[in-house]
Amino acid sequence: MRNTLRFSLFVYLLLALAVRNPAQGTTGTLDISAHIAPTGAQPEPVRQFTFYLLRKSYADVCKEIATQFPLADRDTFVSELKISPELKDWLKHKDVIDLSAPETDKLISPDDVMNVPEFFSAYLRSNGGGVTHGLPVPKYKDSDQQSNPAKYEKLRQEYLASLRKFVTSNPTTILGMETELTAVNPESKWDKALLEHNQKIAQLAPELAQTKYLAAKGDTDLDGHLAFSGLAAGSYWVTTLDTDATAGDRHVLWDVPVTVRAGTAAHLELSNINGTGLKSAHP
Repeated sequence: MRNTLRFSLFVYLLLALAVRNPAQGTTGTLDISAHIAPTGAQPEPVRQFTFYLLRKSYADVCKEIATQFPLADRDTFVSELKISPELKDWLKHKDVIDLSAPETDKLISPDDVMNVPEFFSAYLRSNGGGVTHGLPVPKYKDSDQQSNPAKYEKLRQEYLASLRKFVTSNPTTILGMETELTAVNPESKWDKALLEHNQKIAQLAPELAQTKYLAAKGDTDLDGHLAFSGLAAGSYWVTTLDTDATAGDRHVLWDVPVTVRAGTAAHLELSNINGTGLKSAHP
């Protein structure tokens, strides 16, 4: 009985010591040094700047938000535009979203001019009014459509055949017609959809990162150093979220993976080399 009590007391003391003095080596530390080199200058320490230690890369956090608020793919976007079915098919087939781009007119064939209503109208506006010599002129009148439909249709078909022959023989007359497609150009609507999508991610991703995946955060000292201690062993990402660290003309974002091992100190050097989002402060 006495031996049993002694053993129980021994076990109790061991458990108490384990709680009050956890065994060394069950956690690790991470030392960070951050410097940015401006163009043509020596690296400067990133001073008093907040770094976040996440259990998931910030890029993947942004993807998680993007999944929750998906952007329609381009084909779906095009399908919902208020344009002719022929132009929708052309945009999808050519994978074009900006009809005003300088090279777009080179993608438009004579058949496209004749078969896509918006291209047909843009071609006539671009070449009509005496701008292009020899451009066929329709001989039918709108009044004939009701009073003499057979004549109207005959003259219309002759005009279309003549115009097709002219466009095919003079493909350079297609060049420049993209300037007449502004009213049906979907590029501004697509840019707006992208902007709203990216703004949603920029708004929600930092909050999700800090509420769901944050392991620690801290500020660098005047030498650009920062240390995290008591970290459970595992994989982490050192990130600035969507805030640039700056030095001279350089703005840098970091989202760098690091592994922490129990009982050891990991070291991470942050610089222009492993940073992303580099850009000039004065573009």
